[in-house]
Amino acid sequence: MNPHVFREYDVRGVVDKDLNEVFIVNLGRAIGTYALQRNVRTLTVGRDCRLSSDDYRRFLIAGLNAAGIDTIDIGLCATPMLYFSIRHCNAGGGVMITGSHNPPEFNGFKICVGYDSIHGEQIQELRSIMESGSYLSGKGTAQAQDITRVYQDYIFDAVRVSKKLKIVLDGGNGVGGKFAFPILERMGCDVIALYCEPDGRFPHHFPDPTVEENLTDLIRLVAENKADLGIAFDGDADRIGVISDTGEIIWGDKLLLLFARFILKEHPGATIIGEVKCSQVLYDGIGQSSGRPLMWKAGHSLIKAKMKEEKALLGGEMSGHLFFADRYFGYDDAIYAAARLLEILSQTGLKLSELLADVPKTFATPEIRMDCDDDRKKAVVARIKEHYRNTPGVIDIDGIRVPFGDGWALVRCSNTQPVIVLRFEASSAERLQEIRGEVERLLDGVRSCNHARKSSLTEQSC
Repeated sequence: MNPHVFREYDVRGVVDKDLNEVFIVNLGRAIGTYALQRNVRTLTVGRDCRLSSDDYRRFLIAGLNAAGIDTIDIGLCATPMLYFSIRHCNAGGGVMITGSHNPPEFNGFKICVGYDSIHGEQIQELRSIMESGSYLSGKGTAQAQDITRVYQDYIFDAVRVSKKLKIVLDGGNGVGGKFAFPILERMGCDVIALYCEPDGRFPHHFPDPTVEENLTDLIRLVAENKADLGIAFDGDADRIGVISDTGEIIWGDKLLLLFARFILKEHPGATIIGEVKCSQVLYDGIGQSSGRPLMWKAGHSLIKAKMKEEKALLGGEMSGHLFFADRYFGYDDAIYAAARLLEILSQTGLKLSELLADVPKTFATPEIRMDCDDDRKKAVVARIKEHYRNTPGVIDIDGIRVPFGDGWALVRCSNTQPVIVLRFEASSAERLQEIRGEVERLLDGVRSCNHARKSSLTEQSC
């Protein structure tokens, strides 16, 4: 068993290497044991469209039932539909089988006990149960239930789109397009579908809206059709990407600021949570709109837990996870976020570019992912932390965010992939390149060094 599959907020690994029938059945038994110890006896199970997900569904349910857990199989769905099903079915939790935004060779499991996604030490407890083989045994029942219409009805009833809008919807051949398209059409929108058919081979582009090249077709069709906006989902539709009427990519932090402004009109003083990759413009803008900005660790489970602790009305990540506790349940739902965005556009009568025209201009990179093995990446980030530890204003809640006066740099370990995540922001393009260059040279030195412990940073073992 590869211990690296037990990550910060999910279980995730390579198909047919880390994940196989024996492992998944035992994972089901471990989840069932963990749940029963907390008096949870019923779990919903959903899956994305990856080629392995249907088989993994059978293996997982077999393991859950063997532990004594009753299961409700909701079938092919988006991850937020799995979260919704826990409430609708009065279940004690749920498991979503999904590789999310990761490459096709990956798959994984997002696990909820109660309404909350387990993470951190809770994930490690599953690992301990599997390593010890200390499973509970029972004879759980298995049933199936289609919640698609109930979920779609809920979103339709919760949001009011009062103006016909033209939208290009890019499902990336994940599951989001299948479920979002009928809702948006029902709201009266003119929806142009792009790659909305679920296909686990992801034949056109991989469904990750944080990668600019994945948005090329969407940007082109927005322009060709003179659309009001373009919307893209990741593979399991818990993350959203947005293209403005002018063809600009609206990254998650800028989108979060837009939503924050409108929520704070109704709830001045409310707490809004962003994460370490988000622009400083976001935090400044929340404060200027009479909100309480709070920076936290990246990761959907971590943000949701912090929102609950702080009673925040809204949270979000650079990656496009948006969490609405205002008029919704507090979890990340890209389909719901799309509906809320259309509501704002229809009610204001303004274009997206107009709504964001006053946001201060900065120069920033998207997320940059630098390949680094899981067993080395923490050491690499630790060396960068050591180098900048005495910098005034440094933030180290998740990796290290280093202020440069007229910009900042972030270096952190991904919780989902064998990569180090970087992001940079500055007041000018020139300064952006200077900051980025400094940090990347340090990283190159750390990654290329040998294992001998030497005195200079660029000679340290990685």
